[in-house]
Amino acid sequence: MAKDEQQEVDPKEYEVSRRRFLRMAGMTAGAIPFAGGLTGILTERGASAQTFHDEGHPLFASHPKYQFTFVNHVTTDSFFVGCRYGIADACNILGIPTAHWVGSTDSVVSEMVAAFDVAIDARVKGIACALISPTAFNPLVDTALGLGIPVVSYNADEPTNNRMAYIGQSNTLAGAAAAERIVKVVPKGGLVGMVIATPGAGDLQPRINGALPVLKAAGLQTQTVAGSATGLLTEEIAKVEAWYIGHKHVKFLYGTGNVDGIGIATCISKYNLKGKVGGSAWDVSPNVLTAIKSGHLLFSIDQQSYMQGFIPTLQLFLYQISAGLMKPCDTDTGLGFITKSNVGPYTAHSTRWEGSSSKETAYPPPSSIAV
Repeated sequence: MAKDEQQEVDPKEYEVSRRRFLRMAGMTAGAIPFAGGLTGILTERGASAQTFHDEGHPLFASHPKYQFTFVNHVTTDSFFVGCRYGIADACNILGIPTAHWVGSTDSVVSEMVAAFDVAIDARVKGIACALISPTAFNPLVDTALGLGIPVVSYNADEPTNNRMAYIGQSNTLAGAAAAERIVKVVPKGGLVGMVIATPGAGDLQPRINGALPVLKAAGLQTQTVAGSATGLLTEEIAKVEAWYIGHKHVKFLYGTGNVDGIGIATCISKYNLKGKVGGSAWDVSPNVLTAIKSGHLLFSIDQQSYMQGFIPTLQLFLYQISAGLMKPCDTDTGLGFITKSNVGPYTAHSTRWEGSSSKETAYPPPSSIAV
């Protein structure tokens, strides 16, 4: 909705809201010391505050236009489209410039380090970094913190780093949960190919590390499959297909990323392996969702990309505006399994939440919540 447009309000709904507000205000007038008294609040505009955003009373006090920087390892990856929408929406709500989006396009740590260094030199007011290396970012984070620049990690984390908080999925636990599903469909002794683009990376390797003990305890064989480090889909498809041709006895292909999943689904479709070889992915790109719907993938994992941009932005802002009292805190963005039975809501709409559309949308919530 354009800023200068007003949302139409049902007069009956408005009057009910107004009466409720006046009744509650009368009950609390003697107990709550409103600044300036109730006179300015008990107006038509005040009574309808549920409906109209009051530009004269911002959510936060007047504040500087804080500039934040997000350092990313695959800046053009489709997964992070939702993340960037989350950043932009949070900045818009808070009244600050949208954050700088910098780093590397294909997980080159030295490029990320250089971008982090630039952010420090610019004395930005907060840095969020995907910590894909166990050591490379440690001195940078310490330097930033020493200069009063808050630093959080998102999407990928290293617990030995002194960052203030991690916002993202627990990749190790998610890997273990994925393996629990795999062992239910693969017979004992069966081979599981574990596809990973960049072995050792802080976002991907924990998904392998979490899965391995579960698979081994169930008596399954495992082998690492080298995916595309550049994230190019054609390259990924070729790598997965080449590995399969040399290992046709494989029973499951476990993808640790979105492109992995598409490569796996393509291989399963091309060689007519549905029902013979299981496959899985990570994240919720349209191609992955289509493969789940068709049965070429058994599941994928939603780690809520939007939240990984929105929440770090909020936390860095609150730290600044509160003079450091509102300290960033660890936030698990969740583990949601997408299967053929629940893929419907993901494919019903294209949304900013999943990065499949730039359009701002609002949909009614589900009638019930799964437990």
